[in-house]
Amino acid sequence: MGIRVVAEKMVFGGSCMAKVDGKTVFIPFAIPGETLEIEITQSFRDYDRADITQVVEPSAHRVQPFCPLYGICGGCTMQHVSAAQQRVLRAQILRDCFAREGIAVPDIQLIAGSDRGYRARIQLTDGGFNRRESNTVVPLAACPVATPQVNAYLAAVPQQDRPRGRCHLFGDSRVQHATAFDHLLVAEEKKRAPRAMSEKLKKRIKHTVRPRFAGTTADAQSVCSLLLAGKTIQFDTRGFFQSNLDVLEKTVGTMTQGIAGKRALDMYAGAGIFSVFLSDSFAQMTLVEHNRDALVQAEINLRGKKHESYGVSGAKWVRENAAQDIARGGDFDAVVIDPPRSGMEKEVRDWLCAHKPRHIRSLSCDPATHARDAAALIRAGYALTALYLPDFYPQTSHIESLAFFERRAP
Repeated sequence: MGIRVVAEKMVFGGSCMAKVDGKTVFIPFAIPGETLEIEITQSFRDYDRADITQVVEPSAHRVQPFCPLYGICGGCTMQHVSAAQQRVLRAQILRDCFAREGIAVPDIQLIAGSDRGYRARIQLTDGGFNRRESNTVVPLAACPVATPQVNAYLAAVPQQDRPRGRCHLFGDSRVQHATAFDHLLVAEEKKRAPRAMSEKLKKRIKHTVRPRFAGTTADAQSVCSLLLAGKTIQFDTRGFFQSNLDVLEKTVGTMTQGIAGKRALDMYAGAGIFSVFLSDSFAQMTLVEHNRDALVQAEINLRGKKHESYGVSGAKWVRENAAQDIARGGDFDAVVIDPPRSGMEKEVRDWLCAHKPRHIRSLSCDPATHARDAAALIRAGYALTALYLPDFYPQTSHIESLAFFERRAP
């Protein structure tokens, strides 16, 4: 017989908490308020993990998952919750992360699109998806959260005829490719060594503003071009790019609205999406991005716009380039920042707190590190004036957040 518990709040990662003999238990596929019977599957010193053996009293928000692979493949984790309630739960998790840092947040504003058929980018392994918490490949004929363009490929190409190894599909009506499948790019991930660089060339790249970078592994066959909010953007599908283009268009518009001036800094710039749009409102953009493959695409995307690019990490730019950059061009009027899951590098965060640009717009894929960075900015004299939940990944527990910070008057 299972252990009977009542599911408490949902936490980052999508599991719900419960207590068994005073010890915290994390339960996937649960909904807050449900009465459940569970079985402990893993036990650690401070917490346990459990599976549901029976939903005794289901939540009013529990629904039947619409995908036959739900719970089998490692993708979706919240199809058992109604779409509207999913957004409520993701917003609550975001609010809790900021509250733990002592931050009282304004009303969280939702940036949303469709909850199905939205995902333009999927990754296949030997033609299928990976099983949940496993490297076993699950055969795949369709994905209900993927775009029609992606599903057209999955329906037409049998599993055995798809590329072996890892493969990236990117398909959407905005994609400007006309191959065997319209508006779809198929990019195989091939292992190869990057081009060797001399120590002298490495030093030049590290310390010098350059319009191109040697030693990249860019491959024309994996470069995708799309029309996003009226502008042509290209990127390498083997790297990161947002999968939900409806929400991306709305987020770009929100991120770049209401700011203008002489200079703006795009930290962790990627392929330069924000810079492309901000270049209409700022006389010059400065991009910092350590991934030189992405920065090559940014250079192409910003062709004809006044800008400078640094192929270094944010921390190295702060240590080695920031002072010269500002001495040459003046202070930045605004900073947009889209850090990795680990958040801003300490050097970048400290630099922002010391130099205090008037506007900071921060997009994050991890609410905990976003809250940590926000707390540092607030202590340094910034006000959190807006907090958004761009709902990039419906049916999952993934949370992204967009925060606006304004420098308070002295």
